[in-house]
Amino acid sequence: MTNMKKNRGFTLTELMIAVAIVGIITSVAYPSYLQFLNGSRRSTAQADLIAFAAAMERHKAANFSYNGAGVAGANTGAPSVFQTHSPSTEPAADKKYDLAISTVSATGTSYIITATPVSSSPQQGDGVLYYFSDGRKAWDINDDGNLSASEFCWAC
Repeated sequence: MTNMKKNRGFTLTELMIAVAIVGIITSVAYPSYLQFLNGSRRSTAQADLIAFAAAMERHKAANFSYNGAGVAGANTGAPSVFQTHSPSTEPAADKKYDLAISTVSATGTSYIITATPVSSSPQQGDGVLYYFSDGRKAWDINDDGNLSASEFCWAC
């Protein structure tokens, strides 16, 4: 009488089922992960806009006006009072947003600054972030270039 050892291991069917389950879990989790990363980068841009606004206030305190806060003394465009990109703590090559002075009133008493997603970054199409000198915040969620009443928040 011969003793036969029973081989133990996974069958091909069991292995294929395990791979299918991992694939299903991945297909559900990966988009959520990407959404989390985009939200994290947007939060960084919001923090940079707040720091940019503080730089604008320092400029006004020194010059009695928001005028001239841009590069080469311009009123709008790239700022000279703060980094021109976000995240401001990383090299410009890794930027996800361009920061700019969008508008300064004729009297130099108010401004609008923006963080615009860089077209070649993962943030492309995420919508422009706005910060107003009176403290209002807006996020063009649908990225249509128009701010509706429901978009005057950063956590919409």
